Amino acid sequence: MYDDEMGLADIADELAVTTTTQDERGVATVDDTDVNLDARLREYAAELPCTPEAAATVLERHSAGDSVGDAAEAAVVAPVTAAKVLHRAGVEGVTPLAPTARRVLRDWLDGRLSRADALELTGADDAEFALAAYVETHDPIPELADATRRDAARSLGGDALVQKREELADTMSASTDLF
Repeated sequence: MYDDEMGLADIADELAVTTTTQDERGVATVDDTDVNLDARLREYAAELPCTPEAAATVLERHSAGDSVGDAAEAAVVAPVTAAKVLHRAGVEGVTPLAPTARRVLRDWLDGRLSRADALELTGADDAEFALAAYVETHDPIPELADATRRDAARSLGGDALVQKREELADTMSASTDLF
């Protein structure tokens, strides 16, 4: 087919370019931006560690990329309160303790250790210990996590990719369909 003496120009002469049309396909989005976060949080006011308005500020600022401390400052609440809001809204990674320290904390909560021993074994300060105790004794509220989810592209808790895949499942083909 090609001999060793062919150059790039010779190869290019044998190439043919064809044009075809493609269907324009946009990016599918799941959007819930018309939801009033303050109104939705008011339903859970009794389960929040601060006012729904402050919680909304914490959640919005944190989802925009602010640190817990900056979100707390914007909401005029203590950073530990902001961390509690994030935990109740299903944001993972709020606890300041490693898994082994959390087991020690659970032993204290179950009455198997004194608080002084648990503090020493965890290496946590009082504020870290109090936040970790709150996280261990207050589960995230799934309905609150759903209420604070503004859109699938900017999830406040959970995995937006998984949610989007589930919502668009009927429009997607399986990988086995490719073979």
